[in-house]
This record gives sequence, C-alpha cells and structure tokens, in this order.
Amino acid sequence: MNPLRDKLQSIREGRDDPPPIARTLGINLVEFGNGSTTATLKVDSRFHNPMGTVHGGILTDLAGLSMGCAVASLLEGEESFTTIELKINFLRPVIETELRAEARVLHKGRTIALVESVLKNSEGKEVARANATQMILTPR
Repeated sequence: MNPLRDKLQSIREGRDDPPPIARTLGINLVEFGNGSTTATLKVDSRFHNPMGTVHGGILTDLAGLSMGCAVASLLEGEESFTTIELKINFLRPVIETELRAEARVLHKGRTIALVESVLKNSEGKEVARANATQMILTPR
C-alpha cells in the first residue's frame, strides 16, 4: 500500500480531514481510485473576480486537486509525486453552480504521469479542461 493513497481513501470515506486548501475552498472528494477521481465544489459570489465570474484560480485549484488525486490513486510503495506542468483552458464563464471535476490518468510510467481533468457545471456543460504532467518521486 501507499501512505498518500491510503490517506486520500480515508478522506473520501470521511475517516480523515481533507487538506487545508480543500477545506478552505469546500472541495469534496467524491470518487477515488484506479487512476481516476471525481471532486466537487459549490461556487458562488465568494469566488468571483471583478467581472462577476468565478476566478480562474478557483477552477485551477479544483482541477489540480482532482488530477493529483487521480495520480495518487496509482502510487505504489513509498512513491509520491509533484506537478511539473499544469495547463488549463477556460471554456465558458462560471457564476454560481456546483462544479464537478472528473480526472483520469492518461499515462503513468516509472517517472512521469500525464493526467487530465474535465470541469463541468451543474447542467453538465464543460467549463474548463486541464492537463498536468506529474513527476513520480521515489525514495532513495
């Protein structure tokens, strides 16, 4: 088993507290395992930028969490990871909705993983797509 994977499973099952950033924003880990993750976040005016829409950084946080958890679900032994690249495309404005981030690992090698996340609003419409490259870290 992997300590990070075990911790995330415990968070999803409600037996452990989420990380501080997830708690601060209100991100919930709904599904976790086998290289995929679903996370949700209710957004409203608390997350708005000066234009009256949800700030892109909030969408990026949700996507990043979902992608990191998807990679973590595949870690073995004492492996961990770090993000070495993250890209997001914003497809439509978000004002008030429950966002759903569905992430899946596209490739996991010995040292690199490629993962994507699709963010949808409560109507099921895509609002953003993100990709990340994760470096798999192994203890020396």
